[in-house]
Amino acid sequence: MSEENAASGPLPVVDFLKLPEGGDPFLEGHKCSSCDAVYLGERKACSKCGARGTIEATKLANTGTLYVYSIVHRSFPGIEVPYVSAIVDLDGGGTVKGNLINVEADPEKIEFGMPVEVVYKDALGRKDREGNSYLSYFFQPRS
Repeated sequence: MSEENAASGPLPVVDFLKLPEGGDPFLEGHKCSSCDAVYLGERKACSKCGARGTIEATKLANTGTLYVYSIVHRSFPGIEVPYVSAIVDLDGGGTVKGNLINVEADPEKIEFGMPVEVVYKDALGRKDREGNSYLSYFFQPRS
């Protein structure tokens, strides 16, 4: 395919990143209506309470708390290092892994439990063979 055939807008970098036409991007989880457990990805049964047929799609919060992080100093060619890989517990449920941006990759500058927000940005400016660009999500310290 040529660049003329590329999608009209960016594509989501993962299935749980939703890009509604005319709306703001959001992360989608799945919530059990029996016990309120929240998961990424679709499932038939709840792994917390075992209920079946009780899982429904839900929009996840754009705010959360930094649970754990790792500063990455070596990566694939073309990936700028160091960067901060983080796991965040979102407000209202759901745990998501992503990169923490807009903070210095220094343990003295990052605190466990710090409040963060989800931001949506271009996925490093890369395009696929068809010329499609991608939108990703990142975490940044909440101001």
